[in-house]
Amino acid sequence: MKLMLHELDAAIGHIAADRLAPAFKMVARVSRVMEQLVHAWDVLATMTPPEYSAIRPYLGHSSGFQSWQYRCIEFRLGNKNAAMLGPHRHLPERLAQVQAAYDAPSLYDEALRLLARRGLPVPASHTARDWTRPYIANDAVEEAWLAVYRDPEHHWDLYQLGEELTDLEDAFRLWRFRHVTTVERVIGYKRGTGGTSGVGYLRKMLDVVLFPEIWKLRTDL
Repeated sequence: MKLMLHELDAAIGHIAADRLAPAFKMVARVSRVMEQLVHAWDVLATMTPPEYSAIRPYLGHSSGFQSWQYRCIEFRLGNKNAAMLGPHRHLPERLAQVQAAYDAPSLYDEALRLLARRGLPVPASHTARDWTRPYIANDAVEEAWLAVYRDPEHHWDLYQLGEELTDLEDAFRLWRFRHVTTVERVIGYKRGTGGTSGVGYLRKMLDVVLFPEIWKLRTDL
């Protein structure tokens, strides 16, 4: 997680500074790390329900929600939710780090600001907005990406950026899917240790799309 967060933060900084070559390498590295994390579920999935029940009392209310690094990653990828600051309020130093990620533009926000700097018609509503709000897909943003994908030779680095983002979300979706299936396999529909509905909550997370216009344009090309 530490490596992912470091590389993600660095990639965002490079995109903001119009340095795409190092940003591509870092986003690709984050995708590869995420692929490795997908396979971590292979080990956890070997745990049977009785085996998990034997250790569950020792977990108390501990949860993945308590991982400040993971929460920063979610925020930096654009999945903003103020309620997710709550589990970190008892540790002011960690809260400050998570809050900073919550307040800052996400990876996708910086990508859209880059498109606008290149003269593509990204609306101001998506280049100078309240970064703490969840991202809302926009037809004009899709048109900007469509311009890139319809003329990749002219917009080659932006085209590559779009594909790097696609690779990253693809890997993240696989991780989320393995998460929910492993949880269902081991504990069924019991509540999660962090107080969520467990599988029900995780299934909702499968519907979260981080870079919606980049996925939708594939239908509209």
